[in-house]
Amino acid sequence: MMSNSKPQILLTNDDGILSPGLWAAAASLSRLGFVTVTAPRDQASGMGRSLPNTSDGIIEEKKVQVNGQEWTVYSIGGSPAQTVLYGMLEVMKRKPDLVVSGINYGENVATGVTISGTVGAALEGAALGIPSLAVSLEAEPKYHLSYSEEMNFLVAAEFTYQFAQMLLDRKFPVDVDVLNVDIPSDATLDTPWQLTRVSRQKYYESLAPERKSWGEPGMLSYREAGSLEDEPEGTDVYALRKKRIVSVSPLSLDLTSRVDFLELDKLMRSR
Repeated sequence: MMSNSKPQILLTNDDGILSPGLWAAAASLSRLGFVTVTAPRDQASGMGRSLPNTSDGIIEEKKVQVNGQEWTVYSIGGSPAQTVLYGMLEVMKRKPDLVVSGINYGENVATGVTISGTVGAALEGAALGIPSLAVSLEAEPKYHLSYSEEMNFLVAAEFTYQFAQMLLDRKFPVDVDVLNVDIPSDATLDTPWQLTRVSRQKYYESLAPERKSWGEPGMLSYREAGSLEDEPEGTDVYALRKKRIVSVSPLSLDLTSRVDFLELDKLMRSR
């Protein structure tokens, strides 16, 4: 069914193949080009850009209904980043024109962007030289691992379409590898967007397992800990939480600290 006359879009997520957010994105992106969906078989939130050697890599074809049409999609036993690789190397057997990851249940902002499987999949696409987009919809933590139909992805899907079109139509600067888009839960089609920096605060706080001994299985949990008290204007957290607008953070694969190397070298060599 692949059409070479249309842009080829590879779509994935970290919530899994059954996520309503994934299908909202698929429906919207299909207006731009041919969408190939390769998504994790299971919930894969918090996996970052990991490529675990414990993944089985099994690819299963599935049939789903999107906007009244039957789609063939691919459920993969792997991390979000691995679904990008399997999608390109085995399913599409070519590089897509665009990689999109989302729409995620819950925002991916601040220092948590490196933990996010949504962002990790987009970074994997960027590492392959493909323009990449990560999209997340603000949500309470109780919805993060759910497929709750209380979440409405229609507005987020329109923003997904808008930024995907930008990435397909325009030549972005070399250091813009991923656009990380976070959408307020109360956004409308008229909500403005703003380019933002990634906040340095720890937006989610990790919690110890509740167990009687270390010999028992114990899963770390987390709670939202985002604060606006000392948050500077211009960050993703400030835009999303204070201004209630769409945050668009351009991310780079270059994680090098933005410091004066001469000054840092002097500091490190001083006695």
